[in-house]
Amino acid sequence: MMAAVTIVGAGLGGLTLARVLHLHGIPATIYEADPSAGARAQGGMLDIHEADGQRALRAAGLYDAFRALVHEGGEATRVLDRDGTVLLDQLDDGTGGRPEVLRGELRRILLESLPPGTIQWGRKLVAITALGGGRHELGFADGSKVVAEALVGADGAWSRVRPLLTDVKPDYIGTSFVETYLHDADARHAATAEAVGGGALFVLAPGKGIFAHREPNGILHSYIGLKRPEAWFDAIDLIDAGALMARVAAEFEGWAPALTALITEGETAPVLRRLYALPVGLEWERVPGVTLVGDAAHLAPPAGEGANLAMLDGAELGEAIVAHAGDIEAAFAAYEAAMFPRSASEAAAAHQVLALCLGERGPAGIVDFLTGARETLVPAS
Repeated sequence: MMAAVTIVGAGLGGLTLARVLHLHGIPATIYEADPSAGARAQGGMLDIHEADGQRALRAAGLYDAFRALVHEGGEATRVLDRDGTVLLDQLDDGTGGRPEVLRGELRRILLESLPPGTIQWGRKLVAITALGGGRHELGFADGSKVVAEALVGADGAWSRVRPLLTDVKPDYIGTSFVETYLHDADARHAATAEAVGGGALFVLAPGKGIFAHREPNGILHSYIGLKRPEAWFDAIDLIDAGALMARVAAEFEGWAPALTALITEGETAPVLRRLYALPVGLEWERVPGVTLVGDAAHLAPPAGEGANLAMLDGAELGEAIVAHAGDIEAAFAAYEAAMFPRSASEAAAAHQVLALCLGERGPAGIVDFLTGARETLVPAS
């Protein structure tokens, strides 16, 4: 009989895994630190790719529900220079294969697809004890404990499950994003809304850039990228939102006002997001009873693949467990054999995409990439 699967983390990877297992009658429980599904904002738009994210959603039986969420026109892409001159303007003609959806809505359909009680909210993992034979005791902040026969860490960048497999931790990659929003943009920020266009916007220069995306209901969601050491941000009073935005805005002095408005007119408290990554090609020796999915396994710079890979990890791990009924070790080994090379290749590509955006060739590098140079990225060996 197949043991119940214990999943730590209710992100997209863990939810997809639980859904695939549920479809095949295999019990799973997810332990999530957040007190409820709505405890935190779930981020912005995700482009869901045919080869990984869409494939995972088909395996989860949620493809049609996903299609109903697609933000029409969201695949449009613009690249501008600092003066607002259009360097590239790709419209969304419906044939791009990377439809855009809100992360929160995608997570919602996954949550709603699971039986009641699958997710145990407010269960923050604080300790793990190996019991032998692939079994692990999980201790939570509320004092409760459970024993996992088959443990999957889907708990993100700072995974508490990962140390069972490797001592490696994420490192800062030298770049941070500051996240901002404009609301009702077409009416209140017309010039900026026009500059962003119908989908994604890139405005890049060596060492800095403005990344923005149009979301439903007239929302413009921006990430202001800066290649700076952590000490540069540590020197700013991050409690003072005005001080943070003034310091960031100063780095874009002389850029077109319609663009810098994404910084200076932000209508929500700015959020500093320092970028960390695991080493490209990270692998570990097989440890009985435990494996990882998503960022817990292969955290990389943001380049449009993270959510897609997490869902594919969850789907393929679920399928491996089904295919090796009664032999969780064979299932975990088969999953890792496919996941390791795939994640190494995608992580290497993600580092290269970030370099194209904020390196010395920006914005020409990203224009080349978007106009057909994707295949020129060198995969990890």
